[in-house]
Amino acid sequence: MAKKLGVAVILAGFVVLTAWADVPSPTAIVTPPQPQWTELPVAQKVILAPLSDNWDAMEYSQQKKWLGITRRFATMTPEEQRRIQVQMQDWAKLTPEQRSLARARFMTANKLPAEQKQELRQKWEEYSSLPEEEKERLKQQAASKSVPKPGSLPGSATPASTTAPTPAPPSPVSTPSPPVEASPLQPPVTLPPTPTTAAPPASEAEVRR
Repeated sequence: MAKKLGVAVILAGFVVLTAWADVPSPTAIVTPPQPQWTELPVAQKVILAPLSDNWDAMEYSQQKKWLGITRRFATMTPEEQRRIQVQMQDWAKLTPEQRSLARARFMTANKLPAEQKQELRQKWEEYSSLPEEEKERLKQQAASKSVPKPGSLPGSATPASTTAPTPAPPSPVSTPSPPVEASPLQPPVTLPPTPTTAAPPASEAEVRR
C-alpha cells in the first residue's frame, strides 16, 4: 500500500488529465492561447478556484484541459466533483520542477494502454482519499529520496576501501655474536738463550802497542 501511494504522489498533476480528457498528446497539436484568469466566466472561476494563483503561468495545453473539465463538471457525480477539486489543490501545491516532471510523465502516460491508464487512476484515487497530513508526509518522503547527499553524485555511493594497509616492515633484529670461548691454557714457551757474540782476539801487533 505504501509503495502504491508513493507512486501516486508522482502522479499528481497528470492523472487527472488522463482520467477526464482523452485528448491527443500536447506535442501532437498546437494549442492556441487560452483565456486569462480575468477573462474566465464566474462559473469556471468557481470550479478552477484552486488554480487561480497559477492560471496565467500555465501552458496553453494545460489551461485547455482544465477548461474541458469545467465543461463536464456539471455532469459529474458529487464524488467525482470532490475528487477533481482535491486534484486541483494538489496540482497548485506542486513546485515548478514537479510540474515539469508531471507534464513529461503525462506525455508518457497518454501513450499507455487502457489497462495501465486505469491502474494509474486507481492509484491516484487511493492517494486523493488520504488526509492532508499523510499526503504531505509522502511528498516529503519522496522528495528526500530524490535529493543526493552533498559531495556525492546522484545515485552513487562512496565505496569503502577494501585494501588492507601495508604493514611496516619489522625492525631488523641483531643476531648476537657467539660467545668467545676461552682457549685452554698453553704451557709457557721457553725461548732459547740468545748467543753472545764474542769479540775477536786481539792481534799481537795490537798487544804490543
